Amino acid sequence: MEPRDRSPHRRDVLTATLAAAAFAQSASPSRAIEPASEIVIERPAKGTPHKGKVLLAVQAHSDDIPLMASGIVAKLVREGYTGHLLRAANDDMGDAPGLGTPGTVGEHVLRNEQDNAAVARALGLKKVFDFNYNNHRMGDVSLNELIGRLIFLIRHLKVDTVVSWDPWGHYEENPDHEKIARAVEAACWMAGRKHDFPEHLDAGLMPYDVKERYYYARHSGANRIVDVSEVLEQMIECNRANLAKGPAGNNGSRLKAELAKKGLKLPLLGDNDETADRNYIKMFILSGRQILGKKHGLEYAEAVHYLQSGSPSAAVDDYVKKNAVPLQ
Repeated sequence: MEPRDRSPHRRDVLTATLAAAAFAQSASPSRAIEPASEIVIERPAKGTPHKGKVLLAVQAHSDDIPLMASGIVAKLVREGYTGHLLRAANDDMGDAPGLGTPGTVGEHVLRNEQDNAAVARALGLKKVFDFNYNNHRMGDVSLNELIGRLIFLIRHLKVDTVVSWDPWGHYEENPDHEKIARAVEAACWMAGRKHDFPEHLDAGLMPYDVKERYYYARHSGANRIVDVSEVLEQMIECNRANLAKGPAGNNGSRLKAELAKKGLKLPLLGDNDETADRNYIKMFILSGRQILGKKHGLEYAEAVHYLQSGSPSAAVDDYVKKNAVPLQ
């Protein structure tokens, strides 16, 4: 999020600011991305078919996963994945508009760190990893350094599936998003090679192939629509947890209070702050997911660029198991 107007007239335009932010969130193609012509609809699975698998959800900033892929992460965890959250930047330049005060750089770091941990809890993720690079300054970070740190985590956690920014997404304005996306894509295949970072092997970390990637983006040719209708409550709670940086958090209750000062109210916001915040998120922050879902006969959906890895040796092994016959 970019710094907000800090002029003395800020309070007078709060209602307009919140409305504009809500419109931007609901109208942005990143929330209702138009998929490519050939798509797969991934529906909720029964039970926990992914039990034993490991998921790594990657975001540059504390509000990326809540705004872009909270439903997918919650769905996969619900289906059995053990999930972890990685945040690349420390959000020091991220401001904290959701708390109603600009704050200092140190306060930004603390507030967003706390929110990030709360997001992980809301999504049922086991552990949070923070790389703590400066916000909006990751263009200066060595790509090889990022790749190496990610390979270490993939091997250490034995990551099967990654949710992250799409390295092929179009019109991305944030350098942090671009940098972590490129590093993740490289690390996903390099982590399975024994010749890359061989010192890891001496430390007991074996090569490990990432099998699946769910890449989210502002603008991209998505090839998979994921039904996230059954995890709506977790999506709401995830965005409520993102108080400091996110455009959701407590904006519903703030709008409710601002209108009350003018003798007005919105029936949508209800009679208490919790209802106001939850309904604000459903109406404005998650509306794009509802629009996308409706196009595909679903209640709520998220779109991603889905990629699946498979080495030739794995394909050969699978073919042998299915087709080998005894010697005559």
